[in-house]
Amino acid sequence: MAATRRGFLTGAGAGVAFCGCALTGAARAQGKARLPVTIAGRRVRTIDVHAHCLFPEAVAMMGEEASRVLTPVNGSENLFIAVADRLRQMDAMAIDMEVLSINPFWYRKDRDTAAAIVALQNDKLAELVAAHPDRFAGFASLALQHPDLAVEQLDHAVRKLGLRGAQIGGSVLGEDFSDPKFHPVWAKAEDLGAVLFIHPQSTPELAARFKGNGWLSNLIGNPLETTIALQHLIFQGTLDRYPGLKILAAHGGGYLGSYAARSDHACFVAPPGACDPAITLKKAPSEYLRQLYFDALVFTPEALRHLVAQVGASQVMLGSDHPFVWEQHPVDHVLATAALGDDDKAAILGGNAARVLGIAT
Repeated sequence: MAATRRGFLTGAGAGVAFCGCALTGAARAQGKARLPVTIAGRRVRTIDVHAHCLFPEAVAMMGEEASRVLTPVNGSENLFIAVADRLRQMDAMAIDMEVLSINPFWYRKDRDTAAAIVALQNDKLAELVAAHPDRFAGFASLALQHPDLAVEQLDHAVRKLGLRGAQIGGSVLGEDFSDPKFHPVWAKAEDLGAVLFIHPQSTPELAARFKGNGWLSNLIGNPLETTIALQHLIFQGTLDRYPGLKILAAHGGGYLGSYAARSDHACFVAPPGACDPAITLKKAPSEYLRQLYFDALVFTPEALRHLVAQVGASQVMLGSDHPFVWEQHPVDHVLATAALGDDDKAAILGGNAARVLGIAT
């Protein structure tokens, strides 16, 4: 019998393994799988780069904090993958492959505990991918609060475990990724050709402002955190220092793509000290968006049209946030964007991810 989320929390120490996955409402309504996807008679392999999972053994290592990892968000009951059910969900969503990742919950842990959590998760994820290589790929976990350790973890995950890169937060304990302490991690990622998937965890500094109706800590906090992270990487010259770094930003890159042109004017208007004269960027700030990658989780055809117009179709990949129910029809969302040609749709649905992540087609 499948374990419930509550059952896991009370029985983690006893070795409770997995909880089951129920089909999404869309899947139940359709009653059949929607694969394969074709465009103009051509089979298109769909690759969702924004999909999540958890491993109960790793959550158990959080001790008394384990309950905070398993928040009662709609869909979170499906984070512990029961493979047959997850595959049925993917089929119903017309997803050939999910690139699985785990939202960081270990950044506040000491070095040894964080190392143990990351090692277990990366090994488990690699095992899952190896068992179903045509349906799953994976982004590793990293203990970024210890950059030297994160370098070792990333190297091992990519070279030894076959993972495609790593998921990271939008910052680490209030420290931005442009801080030089993180440079060795970006250098290693660039050297490996590994993708770093930035997935935010709200903007903690604004927690008091996010109180009230609407779940603003996620609604506003998540895209804002990604926007801040990307702007620091641009304005501090980090992307100039590591031009081959492959950054993939969740939720369409937050607000950056919606107001990118403002970036090009800021330092012409800024008061003394607001822009560092010692930092000379190699191009206009908005131009860096075309060396970043973004998921297509922006909900409407108009929003996707605008994102593609801003960053280029070659920089956008399919994303659903599965099993969370933000976007239950991600493929339909892309296909419904009339402004995109067939080649661009095929690229966004899977071609770009296959190219950038090195996934065989």
